[in-house]
Amino acid sequence: MSATAILLAAGLGTRMKSALPKVLHQVAGRPMLRHLITSCETVFDRIVVVVGPGMEAVSAGAAPHASVVQHERLGTAHAARQAEALFGEGEVAVLYADNPLIRPDTLKRLVARRQAGDAGLVLLAMRPKDPAKYGRVVVKDGFVERIVEWADASAEERAIGLCNAGVLCAPAAKMRQWLAEVRNDNSKGEFYLTDLVALARAEGLQVAAVEADEDELRGINSRAELADAERTVQGWLRSAAFDNGVTMTAPDTVFLSWDTKIANDVSIGPNVVFGPGVTVESGAEIRAFSHLEGCVVGAGAIVGPFARLRPGTVLGQGAHVGNFVELKAVTLGDGAKANHLTYLGDATVGARTNVGAGTITCNYDGVAKYRTTIGADAFIGSNAILVAPVTVGDGAMITAGSVITADVPADAMAFGRARQEIKDGRAAAFKASRKRTKA
Repeated sequence: MSATAILLAAGLGTRMKSALPKVLHQVAGRPMLRHLITSCETVFDRIVVVVGPGMEAVSAGAAPHASVVQHERLGTAHAARQAEALFGEGEVAVLYADNPLIRPDTLKRLVARRQAGDAGLVLLAMRPKDPAKYGRVVVKDGFVERIVEWADASAEERAIGLCNAGVLCAPAAKMRQWLAEVRNDNSKGEFYLTDLVALARAEGLQVAAVEADEDELRGINSRAELADAERTVQGWLRSAAFDNGVTMTAPDTVFLSWDTKIANDVSIGPNVVFGPGVTVESGAEIRAFSHLEGCVVGAGAIVGPFARLRPGTVLGQGAHVGNFVELKAVTLGDGAKANHLTYLGDATVGARTNVGAGTITCNYDGVAKYRTTIGADAFIGSNAILVAPVTVGDGAMITAGSVITADVPADAMAFGRARQEIKDGRAAAFKASRKRTKA
């Protein structure tokens, strides 16, 4: 049976106090909208995102999935109704894009519970540690009798721990019918999705609740709640890394992205940050205070401490990148080393080459960027400056302090610095002149 997910993303998110639409704020390096879409893609045949007027960025973030516009913000049921033409004929689930952490297994249970056939409507519910002002789910004989909003609940009802998470699933025909029947005779004059529970019960249909963990179902409406969601996802990602054979000496200080791939027997020190697009192969070591993004770290490589790997960087097996070294769009060959105070940008470095402290590849001339190519088994002396485009051949040597502006053949030695001169007694004379000037 086909199933359609309708994601409500038209809210202004005023509590975020941001020019960026709420659902595009990131959790673990990915917009919250994409988190929910990714989970839905494993369960639903069709995904439709409901956006507000002027929210083209949200529509773009939803692509390639369809989006429809709620031109007037008249409530959640009204928002869901804007997607009615795309419901299809199977199950329809309505979700909120600011509830981004719902896992695929929970969505599968939601749809499966509806398809079991004994309930006309199914909702997601949770038991939060602090129920606060969530709507309470009143259950009788295993089915939902009603949802009571906190403001309308009695003391006995407020003591109920089961709370409404807002997600609903029903057959497409019933979803269309109930959305059309929702009234707006309430204090805000809005059409509320929660009214579907009462409509289903009025027809004598059963309503079932599928429970999931609070961490999955929490909404994000403020910066503080965004930070709470980040903590939750980081916990999931760290647990998955541990299960995969990764060592983290101070896991609470390691920050991973949604797509970070770390193989077994990798060791990660304290205060390491992984931006999106990082792969770390088996046996590598990432030392403290390193930042990695859009890069590949080969098997057995060592990174850090205090290293930065920027997008496009690939480290070969056993390569070393040391303290205060920054690499951008660099391929560092097997066993190659850049251990100290170095910037390499737009460069290819061959296997076993040693790059000395303070070396810089000058890749930008103010107009365009150019590439530096260094062969295998080369030696680049400390404080060398390689002005791209330039090629250094296999086995070549660049002496310390050189500025290299022309290609260096294989096995050659290149000097690019002024000749040293010694002026005997000049230091003492200079100091004496300074003293006379001060007097």
